[in-house]
Amino acid sequence: MIHFLQPQWFWLLALLPLVMVWRGRPGPVAAIEYSNIGLAREVARTSRSRPGRWVWVLAIVAGILMIAGLARPQRLHSRTEVTLNGIDIVLGLDISGSMQALDFAIEHQRINRIEVVKSVVSKFIEERPNDRIGLIAFAGVPFLISPLTLDHDWLQQNLGRMSVTSVDDGTAIGSAIAACVNRLRATPAKSKVVILLTDGVNNTGKISPLAAAEAAKSMGVRIYTIGVGARGKAPIPVKDEAGRMHVVMADVDVDEKTLQAIANETGGKFYRATDTDSLRKIYDEINRFEKTAQTVQRFEHIEELYPWVLIPALAVLGLGSILQHTRWRRLP
Repeated sequence: MIHFLQPQWFWLLALLPLVMVWRGRPGPVAAIEYSNIGLAREVARTSRSRPGRWVWVLAIVAGILMIAGLARPQRLHSRTEVTLNGIDIVLGLDISGSMQALDFAIEHQRINRIEVVKSVVSKFIEERPNDRIGLIAFAGVPFLISPLTLDHDWLQQNLGRMSVTSVDDGTAIGSAIAACVNRLRATPAKSKVVILLTDGVNNTGKISPLAAAEAAKSMGVRIYTIGVGARGKAPIPVKDEAGRMHVVMADVDVDEKTLQAIANETGGKFYRATDTDSLRKIYDEINRFEKTAQTVQRFEHIEELYPWVLIPALAVLGLGSILQHTRWRRLP
């Protein structure tokens, strides 16, 4: 990158046209008049003398180069090193049977909760390329979908394959938190975060949610909890004895009190999402809260370029002076 340290010198370029006008002014009155200048005219017509008419242009070129040199051209060599200190994040997603409820929508089309959650979480992963992210799914028991990884393409593929489970149905919030925290236990990251999403009440598992939260706090893990789903009743697809699918209105409930206590215990925050837009805003807010720290080091080296224009300027000026007094010397 080339720049000029003192560009104000370029204003002198405005004087060069004045110099050219001054040079073209009428000469002084002749002291001696000749009756015939034919001999001098013949000399001026020779090819050798013609370039002498333009020798003065060399002085103008030298002046332009000198002004450019006074403006101090410099080349800046810069290098920036960014050291990223990523955050380790484990996403805990509820895939119990109630996540099939059709109380969410995308582009005015009813879609079950799990598909909406996968869409929002996918966008969250895209926006955190420098963080290691893991994924735990849970229903009656938690199970690993992806360990902490920077390979987000592979993580996205595993997220896309995730679906509601029909085995070990239930909601083991405490066990899910314990599984998430266990993945963060030995990591060297300065910031460790769990984002737990559920649409139900802890009704199974060997660990209570609050006990798991206390363990998370002791390990420096912050937990954000998200309760999803409409309040009251929600449309849920069920199969009858003949295997036909029906949609029935069923009571749904989220244990907001417990989720709030988990977040408070670990320094996180509790959120309630009742539609797609609110869920997106929740993940956007968490994304803003958990900023990846970075250290920036900038190295700069400045190379002075004025010799590259001043030396040619002196050479051109000297050449013009020599030619004017030797080969292309003007007649008096």
